[in-house]
Amino acid sequence: MLKKTLLTGISSLALLLLSTTSIADENSAPKSWVGGIDHLGLTVSNLNASKAFFTDVLGFKTLGNDPAYPAYFLSNNKITITLWRVKNDEKRVEFNRAENVGLHHLALSIESIKKLSELHTNLKMQNNIIIEFAPENLGKGPTQHMMIREPSGNRIEFIARGN
Repeated sequence: MLKKTLLTGISSLALLLLSTTSIADENSAPKSWVGGIDHLGLTVSNLNASKAFFTDVLGFKTLGNDPAYPAYFLSNNKITITLWRVKNDEKRVEFNRAENVGLHHLALSIESIKKLSELHTNLKMQNNIIIEFAPENLGKGPTQHMMIREPSGNRIEFIARGN
């Protein structure tokens, strides 16, 4: 009986210590406030050409626009992108990813490596897209990616996670 009571006491103490440790860990860990990206806003120099790239080439749908700003709101049901026209094109400064603070690039996921290759073929036919590099392995693979500049110069990476 004493042995059983002693074991029960030790088991209860162990559970108490474990639950106290768990509570302490929860309180010391930072809270996770963010659930994901709601939308991404890009400033563009050529609003109509950038909108056409996202809608005509990548298949985004126009959710709305704001002629007073001017801006377009686009979505592909997975991500929403807002395109804002730069206010004063004469004062515009091209982004330099090595020297400016700001968005380095936008990475969009592609369903498969095959579709990444098909997208690359399609982008090569566009006259206002700069392809920085064609699909290639990311590291040792099997993930592949490519990098482009859309009509206003924003860098977009397309990435297909290989299995």
